[in-house]
Amino acid sequence: MAGLGGLRAGGGGCVPATKVELTVSCRQLLDKDTFSKSDPLCVLYTQGPDTKQWREFGRTEVIDNSLNPDFVRKFVLDYFFEEKQNLRFDLYDVDSKSPDLSKHDFLGQAFCTLGEIVGSSGSRLEKPLTMGTVTAHPRSRKPAPAMSNGGIPGKKCGTIILLAEELGNCRDVATLQFCANKLDKKDFFGKSDPFMVFYRSNEDGTFTICHKTEVMRNTLNPVWPAFAIPVRALCNGDYDRAIKVEVYDWDRDGSHDFIGEFTTSYRELARGQSQFNVYEVVNPRKKMKKKKYLNSGTVTLLSFAVESDHTFLDYIRGGTQINFTVAIDFTASNGNPSQSTSLHYLSPYQLNAYTMALRAVGEIIQDYDSDKMFPALGFGAKIPPDGRVSHEFPLNGDAANPSCSGIEGILEAYHRSLRSVQLYGPTNFAPVVNHVARSAAAVPDGSQYFVLLIITDGVISDMAQTKEAIVNAAKLPMSIIIVGVGQAEFDAMVELDGDDIRISSRGKVAERDIVQFVPFRDYTDRGGSQVLSMARLAKDVLAEIPEQFISYMKAHGIKPQPAPPSPDPPGPPTLPALTPCPPPPPTPKPPGDTWGHAGTDLCPEVTGKSQPLTASPPPPMEIGIFGGPRMGGGGISHPLCYPGPRTPHVSPPSPGCAVPSQQGVGGGAKGGSWVSPPPPPPPSYFSTCMDVLCAHGALP
Repeated sequence: MAGLGGLRAGGGGCVPATKVELTVSCRQLLDKDTFSKSDPLCVLYTQGPDTKQWREFGRTEVIDNSLNPDFVRKFVLDYFFEEKQNLRFDLYDVDSKSPDLSKHDFLGQAFCTLGEIVGSSGSRLEKPLTMGTVTAHPRSRKPAPAMSNGGIPGKKCGTIILLAEELGNCRDVATLQFCANKLDKKDFFGKSDPFMVFYRSNEDGTFTICHKTEVMRNTLNPVWPAFAIPVRALCNGDYDRAIKVEVYDWDRDGSHDFIGEFTTSYRELARGQSQFNVYEVVNPRKKMKKKKYLNSGTVTLLSFAVESDHTFLDYIRGGTQINFTVAIDFTASNGNPSQSTSLHYLSPYQLNAYTMALRAVGEIIQDYDSDKMFPALGFGAKIPPDGRVSHEFPLNGDAANPSCSGIEGILEAYHRSLRSVQLYGPTNFAPVVNHVARSAAAVPDGSQYFVLLIITDGVISDMAQTKEAIVNAAKLPMSIIIVGVGQAEFDAMVELDGDDIRISSRGKVAERDIVQFVPFRDYTDRGGSQVLSMARLAKDVLAEIPEQFISYMKAHGIKPQPAPPSPDPPGPPTLPALTPCPPPPPTPKPPGDTWGHAGTDLCPEVTGKSQPLTASPPPPMEIGIFGGPRMGGGGISHPLCYPGPRTPHVSPPSPGCAVPSQQGVGGGAKGGSWVSPPPPPPPSYFSTCMDVLCAHGALP
């Protein structure tokens, strides 16, 4: 794996050197099922850099009836060369649909570091699975693996095989569709139930599973649905890397019957539907046994398409702005702001829940907004001067422009509002949702995306209207974050967060899931006075924003704009064009004396000549414009650059004339004889020449 040696940029923030994809396989697992084989699942745990606590990172899929699983689902990890990144792999036999691991049979575990996998030969590591130190689960009393031990050697439970591969930068996604014809019949009472398994080849000649198609029931001529797969998963950016495809007949007990296989490459597949993409499915064993064996059927590529899988950062680099709006609950259920029991109480010693939630989210989102001007609204209060109840009032008091400067500006407006409004009710969300939706509807082209943060303490009062507002907003470039503060029940908020069931209104289902809800109490200590992890709160609150952002762009066919070019550095100042100098005015000379003229490029009239001179030359000394003072060297001379009575052998130029000589830069002087200086020309004549030379940077 070349290129894994990158380090953190600038020695400051955590910048991963690269991303590594882990593929997990197991061999000879324990069989925990009585009438069938185990149904294994692998769970990966990681440790934070500053803590020894294990945290679940992710889970593979469940493989039915297999003691030798090859898991398709990968783990993608940030890789740091300079850190010890501890990993723990736990294997379970899944007995039900419960996500609670204590309800499943523990099959063994293995410990290692990411560097250990990467540093192994071919980045492939085999480790024995052991039971480790097993403790009883507090509720079920079933055996559960220890959470912090180092895998004390115990009973061997099989082997885990870990393969690491650095992810390439290829972000294209290929969409393919295949059909097959005349596959072998494998079922006694019916036809085959075929499916295909795709593998990409590795540098050491082995293969890694990367995709399984759906099972097509009871057919020898299946047409599989089209599927999308990242190009890097197929070939990791190497278009000529071999891709092996195996065709199986699915069996309920997991002992799938092998029909045959074929190989191809991404470059071949990219040709699309053609005679080059009709493949014979060959069973090597049958081919060796039967002389007249031709194939076990054929597989044909029906369609191939590829498009770039743009990321959130692609759009941000292209200039998309994130517009952040906050809406704060001013209903009376928050309590009297002047009393310490109120959720709005402004203590001199600690931040209240509203301020902490606003800071945690706002300080991250503000980095994606160039002008740092954020609309801030309140709802559920009686506002001055007439005391009417409003569910959409500006915290800064300016209805025409409710924007505040930065997070600090929002907090200042929030504190002022607490002193000027009367907390009232009810808790209505629809007005602030519609407020932001109107802004989002004005710019549907992807140049701006809107995020509304609602911080509330209570049960929502206008559920039907809010549902309708959210369904309408799902068509717009907009996301909604709801943070529930206090100890109220937030069942209705969970309903708005359509992770499990997409929200609907009047028979209309929301196009996208755009709502994320988190209860603030999950991130504070028991007293609710201190956030245990601002970073974790922000991460969980903002986790779905990039995905929601991308879902809008894809649904509307919006591609990111190219990143604006870097501004060019300022060039040299524009200077007036130089014109050839007219002949210099005649200078009186003593009879019989001679003195020389240096050649010039821009002043051809000033050419080397000889005139009678009587005096002998002084010791030569020049100050070169590019070379600095030097004795007898070349360079560009200037009439004023000589000490005392000495002068270089350059005749006085005319006004407006530059005098770089043909001596060049750093070379020997051309016509290097020195003679007695001629009478000085008028001051204005010299000052003009100096100005021109200095303007061109020829003189300091």
